[in-house]
Amino acid sequence: MAQEMRAPAVPAVADPAPLGLAAFALTTFVLSAHNAGLFGTVANTVVVGLAIFYGGLAQFMAGMWSFRRGNTFTATAFTTYGAFWLSLGTYIVLIIAGKVKTEDVATSLGWFLLAFLIFNSYMLVWSSRINTAVFGVFLTLEVTELLLALGFFNASDTLIKAGGYMGLVTAFVAWYTSAADVATAMAGRPILPVGRVIWVEKGARRRG
Repeated sequence: MAQEMRAPAVPAVADPAPLGLAAFALTTFVLSAHNAGLFGTVANTVVVGLAIFYGGLAQFMAGMWSFRRGNTFTATAFTTYGAFWLSLGTYIVLIIAGKVKTEDVATSLGWFLLAFLIFNSYMLVWSSRINTAVFGVFLTLEVTELLLALGFFNASDTLIKAGGYMGLVTAFVAWYTSAADVATAMAGRPILPVGRVIWVEKGARRRG
């Protein structure tokens, strides 16, 4: 009877970080290619579906699974940037639908990016306590958001293009980190190097 009444074991939740990083990387890659001018005259509407479903919903779910695993950092990062893409995708839809004045778009995007730049700044600091690869994602993203925010505030195509190219770098760093996490999960040991923890407390150094 005791065995029958025992609650079933809860299955382990796989690490959602590779999914969150991959969703962020791919969506960032496509939008950054557009910002860099690599699309030519083609509109960026292709990013809407990616922003809503992959960069948005999939990454947001990765954040929820991170909460389930008790990882505050990845839960905060993936949930926030999942919401970032959902918000941006919605805004692009409103622009396409003619619900936003053309003269308001650049300034609105500037403030949008500035707000996320502030969030990214303190996450950049805390990412230094994880490993070099994750720190690299937030560092390149920091530069990307700064260039794009300045570009939209100043209506500067040069800065926006620079932000686009920096966004491509960000995407590749995130893809690499995702690939490294997938390989580690499958092999049960590190395969691709992700670097060491950058910020180590003095006491931890002495103990090491």
